[in-house]
Amino acid sequence: MAKKKNSRQVAAEIISEWLADGRFPDRQLAKVQENHAFILEVVNGVVRNRAIFEWLGQKWIRNAPVEYVLAVLYVGLYQLLFMDVEPYAALNETVEAAKIPPGGPGAAKMVNAVLRRAQREREVVLSDLEKQPPHVRLSHPKLLLDRWSKQYGEADALKLAEWNNLPPSTTLRIEQSAVDAAEFIDRLRAADIEPLLHPFSDREIFLVLPRGVAVKKVPGYEEGCFTVQDPATSISVDLLAPRPGEVVLDACAAPGGKTAMMAGRMKGRGELVAMDLHEDRIAVLRENQKRMKLDGLEIVQGDARDPKAVLGDRQFNAVLVDVPCLNTGVLRRRADARWRIDPERIETITQLQFEILSACAELLKPRGRIVYSTCSLETEENEDLVARWMSAHPEFRLIKTSKCFPPESETDGAFAALLQRK
Repeated sequence: MAKKKNSRQVAAEIISEWLADGRFPDRQLAKVQENHAFILEVVNGVVRNRAIFEWLGQKWIRNAPVEYVLAVLYVGLYQLLFMDVEPYAALNETVEAAKIPPGGPGAAKMVNAVLRRAQREREVVLSDLEKQPPHVRLSHPKLLLDRWSKQYGEADALKLAEWNNLPPSTTLRIEQSAVDAAEFIDRLRAADIEPLLHPFSDREIFLVLPRGVAVKKVPGYEEGCFTVQDPATSISVDLLAPRPGEVVLDACAAPGGKTAMMAGRMKGRGELVAMDLHEDRIAVLRENQKRMKLDGLEIVQGDARDPKAVLGDRQFNAVLVDVPCLNTGVLRRRADARWRIDPERIETITQLQFEILSACAELLKPRGRIVYSTCSLETEENEDLVARWMSAHPEFRLIKTSKCFPPESETDGAFAALLQRK
């Protein structure tokens, strides 16, 4: 019978795959059953603090080990430097994980030596870290910090990086068509959950959950009383302003938070179509459709670059295109995204965004409107792309834009632009 893996080994295996080929850690984390909260924190903590561990490794490690052993080492360093855990458990369990192939006795010896040094010199290391350049101290790619400094100024760039390193909050949007907001809050308090009202929106009601509360155990989950949704998601729906009786398309809909918000505003009258490309994301849409009781919602699988392939000649009063993006507005939640940004990827993603906006705009009725939105803070994906697109499409006019800058809005970062066919 195979020996049961300890939590440090499981975390290290996920991190090792990420180091080796950039595999998305969240997909592997979703499969974890035991000790999920601990493994989630360790994996995300290591990914977030990668630059710090590389800086330490340059000082303390002579020869770079294989990815798995390096991942084990990072797991140990994160626990000893940044977590409130029992040092004995962190050391013992992590060294044991280092013995597993492709590790071995030699790897375990090296890991043990480095971790014991980190334990002895913890205060010195943390003090020295504060003297390092921002890209090391705040563990962000220098390219990204330099870009933000040019766009927002150095002070705001540093505030943004600091924001990205804070633990992400879990925020619920109350579905007011399903439950009275005051009644829902009373139900939470009766279950010993004291939510914090988020001040961002006056149209929707968002509640920040206390840390450690499992979403599926929140009263009202099965009844569809809420969606898990950051307040920044509301800016695109506010701009689109779907109305009862209209024909509306959510072109990149999964997981469906914005779709549910639009359904609530349409009050069950009209047609609402939710489209997404990937089968697994369609499954998430259907699951949320069932939970939120969105009976009138039509779900289709299709590519937003060629929506007519599945929608034919259908035309819409309003279309929302929440396009794939670099995710630089949600780096608190997607710690790995910060390490996947380079000039080539920026060029590739903006070309995709331009194609999606162009294809979906063709679905509009006369005087129809379309909202282009991202969860990114890069001007190439936002203001610059909209300006380029408008130059190529004089039959449209720009009505309004909206943007959330996380340190100011205390939400995720987001951008939205409302365009209307003349």
